Amino acid sequence: MTTATLSLYTAPTPNGHKVSILLEELGVPYRVQAVNLMAGEQKRPEYLKLNPNGRIPTLVDHAPEDGGEPFVVFESGAILIYLAEKYGRFLPRDPRGRSTVIQWLMFQMGGIGPMQGQANVFFRYWPEKYPPAIERYQHETRRLYEVLERRLDGRTYLCDEYSIADIACFTWVNTHAWSGVSLDGLPRLADWRARIRERPAVQRGLAVPPRIEAPELVEAAQRMLMR
Repeated sequence: MTTATLSLYTAPTPNGHKVSILLEELGVPYRVQAVNLMAGEQKRPEYLKLNPNGRIPTLVDHAPEDGGEPFVVFESGAILIYLAEKYGRFLPRDPRGRSTVIQWLMFQMGGIGPMQGQANVFFRYWPEKYPPAIERYQHETRRLYEVLERRLDGRTYLCDEYSIADIACFTWVNTHAWSGVSLDGLPRLADWRARIRERPAVQRGLAVPPRIEAPELVEAAQRMLMR
């Protein structure tokens, strides 16, 4: 039995699922350390030593290629690149192909994630409803979805071959309903989402770590936002 040399600190969110999906796609052993966001575990001093931004996910490579001390990687996009380079999969090696995948990864990191994340905050969690804010972020998320729809014209995946760009964008698009954003009128994007959801590794990755089902979940999230 192969010993796991990777530790993943994570929670069941789109950003957390990016990394668990990639690890499952790679088929490498890893240890999971669930971080309870509602309990504020991501703000504890011992976690901040690993991730100074106090967010998830965080990856610790206990056997880095340079043979040195364990190497810590935070920020989900950076973790995807690190793992893809370490194992030589899901990121092309040729300069054009590599750049194209990274461009679409950054499209998610700088666009879909922040906009849809704010849609979640104002649509689901903020104690008071501000329709202009909700509409602003939902509209911008939908606009970014439309960019993906056009990109997928004539393509099975965003960069022709399945890559970390698909994984990154998928985890957010997959939760569109939670953000109040519809996929109606986006047939290519809907088919792409369904195609990725069918992958066994994706299904396994979406189950890491198990979701915390509790009636006080929304209330706890609201309290956290108001700190």
